[in-house]
Amino acid sequence: MSDPALVLAVPSKGRLQENATAFFGRAGLKFVQSRGARDYRGTIAGLEGTEVAFLSASEIVAQLASGAAHLGVTGEDLVREQVPDADAAVAMLTPLGFGHANVVVAVPQAWIDVRTMADLDDVASTMRVRQGRKLRVATKYVNLTRRFFAQHGLADYRIVESLGATEGAPAAGTAEIVVDITTTGGTLAANALKVLDDGVMLASEANLVASVRAPWGARARAAATAILSRIAAEEEARTVREIRARDIGATPEALEAITSQFGARLPFGLAGQGGVQVLHCPEKSVFALVEHLARSGADEITVSAPDYVFRKANPLIERLLARI
Repeated sequence: MSDPALVLAVPSKGRLQENATAFFGRAGLKFVQSRGARDYRGTIAGLEGTEVAFLSASEIVAQLASGAAHLGVTGEDLVREQVPDADAAVAMLTPLGFGHANVVVAVPQAWIDVRTMADLDDVASTMRVRQGRKLRVATKYVNLTRRFFAQHGLADYRIVESLGATEGAPAAGTAEIVVDITTTGGTLAANALKVLDDGVMLASEANLVASVRAPWGARARAAATAILSRIAAEEEARTVREIRARDIGATPEALEAITSQFGARLPFGLAGQGGVQVLHCPEKSVFALVEHLARSGADEITVSAPDYVFRKANPLIERLLARI
């Protein structure tokens, strides 16, 4: 087809799939697998021109890098590791709030004087001079490690690619230190390892990622606009509360001061005399703003949480269109 459908690649199993399904579901985007959970192709209910591909995390990155998928849900750590020219190949549209983990440099806890990358550089240099060999680093993140170590001027090391449990490499004698991904650090600590003070390479989480190399025809752009509009509307709705108040009695200047003080917006402009004034404000400012309005003589003040807040300006769509 000369104008192909948009392909959205999402995790095929585990907690990431559950979280991705819930994320899109909150935005009114329900995945449909006509042949059940084992079907690796699906659609989005009520949305034309979209195909959902259920893939492994590594496959999602490969599909985005090659342009076989237009949008995908995957961790930034995998993108940065697997795609050498990541910033040219893909666009990170928005973090999704799940899949949090850090890629870190961890050394034995027994190395009490090694706390920074500079200390590690000293250890590596000493090892090469005294023992005639390089510091061994066990990791699955070969490219991230090389870039990070180069930024810190550390060159006396060699990488031992890890195929199993990376954190066990020092105890097994196959490496001195590790570069690994961790959520709490508990597994590293259980293996007598500690993270260097400046050893966090990347604070990663699941992202909605767009492929710059995909065929962005009219059909795919229309589907992306629909998807990103709903996501942005749901994201904003989670952060604001809608306040309605009667007889607010404020002048335009007073309302402008209110919006400035409380970070509020007037989504429908100024209310007429005696009418209901509607304000949107950050959740954290709700009660302070309500108290301010009450002191000013407003009546019938109600607070509600909108399901969606759609705006003409959509930063996610703008971010995508700026790259394709």
